[in-house]
Amino acid sequence: MAATELATLGGGCFWCLEAVYQQLKGVQHVESGYTGGQVKNPSYEQICDGNTGHAEAVKIEFDPAIVSYREILEIFFTIHDPTTLNRQGNDVGTQYRSVIYYHSPQQLDCAKHVIAEMANVWDAPLVTELLPVETWYKAEDYHQNYYRNNPLQGYCAFVVAPKVAKFRKTFSEKMVPV
Repeated sequence: MAATELATLGGGCFWCLEAVYQQLKGVQHVESGYTGGQVKNPSYEQICDGNTGHAEAVKIEFDPAIVSYREILEIFFTIHDPTTLNRQGNDVGTQYRSVIYYHSPQQLDCAKHVIAEMANVWDAPLVTELLPVETWYKAEDYHQNYYRNNPLQGYCAFVVAPKVAKFRKTFSEKMVPV
């Protein structure tokens, strides 16, 4: 089996990121969870209160021989708005911040380059944080594979589905065949 790497990203609701990265060639596994806060083993309810300091995030296990960390970041900057502080659409709070948690010096360097490049693409300044990976807490089971399990749920239909559609249109050659 080929060696895999991890990427940890927060870009608003983890359901959106999970749904996209599950469709990316080379991704072995995506897990929704919480990171970057002070409370041990936080619950979803605690996260939603916005007082724990955690971000909703995804941990992506990927095969770098198939998809690069750079490509993962390029997709990240395409499927969320990195210019809105602590907000993605109607989701407001520090738990919805734009953040890249790097796992190595190489990921840090790559992320710095991609952020610099993306600063020239967006019309407003980027607010994406760049931090070392922190303690990871897996979200409750019902959050895992949320879009796959609930495609007709209101949030999924009106928020997640458009991001998935944008990914499919922009990165069709990178998708896992349906």
